[in-house]
Amino acid sequence: MDWPTPEPVFSARLLLEPLSVEHAPAMVEALVDPSLYEYTGGEIPSLTVLENRYSRQAVGHSADGSQWWLNWVVSNRDSGKAVGFVQATVRDDGSSLVADIAWVISPKWQGQGIASEAAQAMVAWLRSHGVHRFTAHIHPNHQASMKVAQNQALHATPSTKDGETRWESQQP
Repeated sequence: MDWPTPEPVFSARLLLEPLSVEHAPAMVEALVDPSLYEYTGGEIPSLTVLENRYSRQAVGHSADGSQWWLNWVVSNRDSGKAVGFVQATVRDDGSSLVADIAWVISPKWQGQGIASEAAQAMVAWLRSHGVHRFTAHIHPNHQASMKVAQNQALHATPSTKDGETRWESQQP
C-alpha cells in the first residue's frame, strides 16, 4: 500500500508543515534547549546533524516499505516561527493501520497547549487517511507528555520498552 504524501495541516494557532531539509536551520534554534533531552536522551543537534536526519526522514518510508514515516515541523501561525515537530510511524499490523506518534516542542513554547494542539491536528489528519489506532512511548516521569497523550485519548499500559511506558488508544 502506498501512503499519501504528508500535507500541510492547520489548527487554530499552528501550521504543521511536511518536513524537508530546508527546515533544519529553523529547527536548530527550536531544539537548542538541553532540557528537551532530559527524558529522551540525546543531545542538541547541529545543523549538519539535522540536515542529514531530515534527508533520511523525508524519504517517507522504510527501505522495505513496511513503515511510513510522517514528520511535520510545527510553526506558530502568527509569527511563522518553528516551535517543534510532530511525527508518526505508520504500519499495517494485519488488521488495521497503527501510528506510533511523538511530539517535541521547544521549552520557550511549552505550557501553552501547543503539543496537544499539534498532536491533535496530526492525529486528525492520520484518521482521515485510515489510521485508527495510536501508540506513544513516554518516560514514566515525563508528566507533560503524559498529559499530551491523555489529550489524544491514549492510556498507559503495563508494557515498557527502553525505560518508556507504552501508551495506546482503544481498539476502534
